[in-house]
Amino acid sequence: MMWRDNPAGRPRLGLIVPRFQFTAVARNRLRRRLKEIWRRQLQGGLPAGDLVIRAKREAYGMTFAQMQTELLEWRGTP
Repeated sequence: MMWRDNPAGRPRLGLIVPRFQFTAVARNRLRRRLKEIWRRQLQGGLPAGDLVIRAKREAYGMTFAQMQTELLEWRGTP
C-alpha cells in the first residue's frame, strides 16, 4: 500500500490487481472485495489523499474477513 497526497480534497482509491495466472473472474472478485472494504470502512476516516493498493498473490486465497482485518490493521483500527 502507498499513500500519496492529492489535490482533489477527498480520499481516492487506486487498485493494482496483477494476473498471477488467475482468471478474469478471480481478479474482478478481488477488486470488488477491496472496493467494498474501502467503501464501508476506510474511506470515511482518511484525509485527502490517494491510497494505492497492489494486491499480492496471497490475496486471491483470502476471505473477505481476512482482507478486511489486514486492511484495518494497516489503518490502525482494531
